[in-house]
Amino acid sequence: MDKTKELMNRKVNRRSLLSKGVMAAGAATMGAVMMGGSKAAFGQDRDDRLTKGDIAILRFLAAAEILESDLWIQYAELGGIGTNPPIEVDPNQSLNPYQVALSNLDSDGPQYITSNTLDEESHAAFLNAYLESKGAEPVNLDQFRTLPGSTATGSSGIKRLTNLMHLNVDTSWYVRYRSTTNPDLGGTFEQAITLNNVTAIPRTNNDYLGTANPNFRGNDHIQAIANVAAFHFGTIEQGGSSLYSALGQKVSSREVLKITLGIGGDEVAHFLEWVDFAGNGVQQTVAPFTDSISGLTFPDFFNDPPLKPANLVQPSLIFPVPCEFISADLPHCAVIRPSDDRFAGAQAAVASLTADGLFTGQSPQFFQTLKQLAEEADAAHREF
Repeated sequence: MDKTKELMNRKVNRRSLLSKGVMAAGAATMGAVMMGGSKAAFGQDRDDRLTKGDIAILRFLAAAEILESDLWIQYAELGGIGTNPPIEVDPNQSLNPYQVALSNLDSDGPQYITSNTLDEESHAAFLNAYLESKGAEPVNLDQFRTLPGSTATGSSGIKRLTNLMHLNVDTSWYVRYRSTTNPDLGGTFEQAITLNNVTAIPRTNNDYLGTANPNFRGNDHIQAIANVAAFHFGTIEQGGSSLYSALGQKVSSREVLKITLGIGGDEVAHFLEWVDFAGNGVQQTVAPFTDSISGLTFPDFFNDPPLKPANLVQPSLIFPVPCEFISADLPHCAVIRPSDDRFAGAQAAVASLTADGLFTGQSPQFFQTLKQLAEEADAAHREF
């Protein structure tokens, strides 16, 4: 196991919060804090000590990044750069049919998928290593790697934490970021396109088959699967952007704030790429088309917008549209939204991922573990 995977998967020890030498200096250190000394717990400056709330926030974020890594690894195995062609393909190119379909949305799509995967793995490894460096317990979800993944050639065949083959993709983010209203202030949003109980990866080699479409390379069935993936990419990364924004407001340590701002900023960078990527699947030359196997249809949002006014689904609107922020009485401002606990906190994130179908087949113990991590993170508050 390489160093990244080792750090991601350290065994949880519930008595390790005060281990690794912290206990030895605990009495003197805590005494200094209580008496107003210059050093605080974990050997940091008073303003940068880790509170119980900071630890809870970091542990939930570590769990979220482990889950993200798991789903992105599945995408990377089948659609990332360097994936070997699983079946006979055009001898003039070296991509498998899923990669071809993703490349129809952006020629660099497979590279973006691989890069996004490496980023999420780095987040998970860093957060667990940081927790351990402060004497806090890391997060390990290995016992829940029980879900079967794709059997299409290219998949590693290992057990998974997440399920990408029965998704209910929430596409309301596509409308929300083109709207001037904000969910934090009561805004609600329709689905840009309905994607219920769909797969975002080829489940077997049969999913590489379908009816050839003269408007794009490949066939309509694998293109529909790639389009589902594109909207799911945006669903995941906008959720991460909001999660870091919400939890970052509650941290006490300046260093932990630096972590939430730094990793949260990377999640925003991912999201903006996938906004463009998803939009390319609902305009010419890819759209309109209908999957000849599943019947799933992707319209051309420019010429046949599913919502009115048409700008709510306009594919060329890539950046967040200015919206209500803090107060409806203030000027509109382009921001990440939502950013309140009600819609973007840890428990809201778990509810959203569960509704997404991402955990289809998981055990009650898995959900209880996530619930506890989320409740502890949401209970955190900024201390002075």
